[in-house]
Amino acid sequence: MMDNLTQQLKLLSSAEDFLGFFGVPYEPSVVHVSRLHILKRFYQYIRQAPDLPEDNEQALYAVYRDLLVRAYSDFVRSTPAQEKVFKVFQEVNGEQHVSLQSLKASLPGRMPPSNTPAPEASALSHR
Repeated sequence: MMDNLTQQLKLLSSAEDFLGFFGVPYEPSVVHVSRLHILKRFYQYIRQAPDLPEDNEQALYAVYRDLLVRAYSDFVRSTPAQEKVFKVFQEVNGEQHVSLQSLKASLPGRMPPSNTPAPEASALSHR
């Protein structure tokens, strides 16, 4: 019995596919901006759901539909940056900070100032 729902879900690939399959009305402009965020949040909600009805396909469909509605609703009233579903948004407001020390440490070698000849060049000129 559960194989039928599982097989149908495997055929879905976009947020629009999932929303259509579960009969969830949606605003295209919301999905356009947040499609991956909606699907990721939906997956998170499924993983957090206690005691999914694994032996009842209709009940599982209803639970999945409710979780998808909840995931979609998160982005109707909020933004991907505020919801922080993906790691890039979980870091300091989506900003990464690189210290000056880490930049210096990443340099292969120190370059001499442009107005000073390189040590190799001055050694050659004294021969």
